[in-house]
Amino acid sequence: MGKPPTLLRNRNGRRIASRKSAGGARLNGGNGRAHGGGGANGSRNGRHVMMVASVSSQQDVKNYITPQGYARLKSELTRLLDVERPELVKVVAWAASNGDRSENGDYLYGKKRLREIDRRIHFLTNRLELAQVVDPASRGESDLVYFGATVTYAYVNGGREERTIQIVGVDEVDTKRGHVSWVSPIARALLKKRNGDVATLATPAGEQEIEIVKVRYRAQP
Repeated sequence: MGKPPTLLRNRNGRRIASRKSAGGARLNGGNGRAHGGGGANGSRNGRHVMMVASVSSQQDVKNYITPQGYARLKSELTRLLDVERPELVKVVAWAASNGDRSENGDYLYGKKRLREIDRRIHFLTNRLELAQVVDPASRGESDLVYFGATVTYAYVNGGREERTIQIVGVDEVDTKRGHVSWVSPIARALLKKRNGDVATLATPAGEQEIEIVKVRYRAQP
């Protein structure tokens, strides 16, 4: 039978229970934190708190994505699960039946490729679970820059050459098409601005002023 808890008082004068663990860590009834104790329990509790904090942090990260971007990720995941992986499993099984696996190129390559596919499936599954789909077209004729906006801007001191980008999700970035992530420096400089506003953009050459020429919302092709 263990020792009864020792009665203590917290900062507000209330009586709380405290019991020392086998590793020397004391659990304070007021907040459930582990104090002191370099023993195994204290170490495990510390790692557990760090892991919980890490999971919580990941869950708090927004994964905004357009409907078209979501559809592309979903299509890739479906293809990997229903077509590529099953076919590769058959190849690996056939190669494994041919004898010595240590010198079997088909088997070794197949296993390597299978690991790559499984990692991609895991990544896509997580991204889709965290996805928050935002349709740019739902903004209508607004001239305020938010996620999904297509923005035309010009450098104030750069010859007034105009450039056009669309602010999309981190999984949709395509510089050739002018699709930039909503967490990129240019997007952060433009967000919540409107037509005619001047924003400050931090660049390797120093801060640059850019003027918003046009804002529109349209569905991606």
